[in-house]
Amino acid sequence: MPRFDFDSYAEGGIIRESTVREAFAKIDWETYRDKTVHIQGCSAVVIPTWAYLMAAAHLALVARKITFGEDSSPMPIYSRPEAG
Repeated sequence: MPRFDFDSYAEGGIIRESTVREAFAKIDWETYRDKTVHIQGCSAVVIPTWAYLMAAAHLALVARKITFGEDSSPMPIYSRPEAG
């Protein structure tokens, strides 16, 4: 399952909105198409709630399912409705 974590977006131990927005604009979100993606809940830095929400909003456009939290006990936070 692909993982999405925020450690690489930190600058000096801080997650900045401008940095995250720039990084998200460069991500090929299609790599997550129709996959279950896990948003990592723990990080070496404090992750603001808005960053999790921003990632989930982008992923919800392409992912089949999104989970959040620890790898050992992921919580489902989004599932695309089945076409029918």
